[in-house]
Amino acid sequence: MAASSSFASFGWSLAAHCAVVLLVFAAAVHGGGPALSSTFYDASCPSAYNVVRRVIQDARVSDPRIPASLIRLHFHDCFVNGCDGSLLLDDDLPAIQSEKNVPANDNSARGFPVVDAIKNALENACPGIVSCADILALAAEISVELAGGPRWRVLLGRRDGTTTNIESANNLPNFFDPLDKLQEKFRNVNLDDTDLVALQGAHTFGRVQCQFTRQNCTAGQADGALENLDQATPDVFDNKYYGNLLRGRAQLPSDQVMLSDPAAAATTAPIVHRFAGNQKDFFRNFAASMIKMGNISPLTGRNGEIRKNCRRINSKGH
Repeated sequence: MAASSSFASFGWSLAAHCAVVLLVFAAAVHGGGPALSSTFYDASCPSAYNVVRRVIQDARVSDPRIPASLIRLHFHDCFVNGCDGSLLLDDDLPAIQSEKNVPANDNSARGFPVVDAIKNALENACPGIVSCADILALAAEISVELAGGPRWRVLLGRRDGTTTNIESANNLPNFFDPLDKLQEKFRNVNLDDTDLVALQGAHTFGRVQCQFTRQNCTAGQADGALENLDQATPDVFDNKYYGNLLRGRAQLPSDQVMLSDPAAAATTAPIVHRFAGNQKDFFRNFAASMIKMGNISPLTGRNGEIRKNCRRINSKGH
């Protein structure tokens, strides 16, 4: 990355970090636990970031989709029970019913073996220190940065949950939600319209099954056939996604409604236009919204646990 680009990335990172400091502090005060911190592992596992980055770099060589898949795991984790790694738990009936099997995740959420590989590498480097919830947060930032997107200081110190929440998982934002439903689901986790438009911008890279697109599958295409979310730069994190919306070419119904819904003109549409015309503005807001989302109801202090295996709670062995 060029020096000027690195400097700009640092600026976006600093601005995003400062923008949510008060929010994080307030959450810690009112939530009764210590605040998340970007320096949480500096003493206990200083190599954590580099370990996560190395595993993702290796994984994306054979699977270019993996960065987009990993950030989606962080989204779908935080919107259910908060950012506690509950999405990663496998079925362990009757105690644990996996969130992986709900419609929004079944045959859709992916990248779990890469999370396992990250966890194994971290356990070798720093046994029992880095939570699975923090792995998802770190993996999301690294995935965006590796794809050409912004960098930000990832706030850390989450612990892992010991339960799942199937009812909440069944209410995840989905590809066919109308705008008012999307806004409601984001408001329910204290995210506003700017957060909605910015975080939907993660659809600037990755793939989607054709059955979920606005065009559906063409003749002869299997339901599971993959389509690029952005036809021009499918593996690059940029603002071209918003240009696609302006031209009516968004792949997902839940994306296009941010411009086409009658209520969008006074809510989300101006933000779409802003981000389409200014990638730095998009990057800055995306980073801030990711930090904000990553602070949804984290378990900290003595709450939860540090799983040894991200697929199992510790009392069930590993």
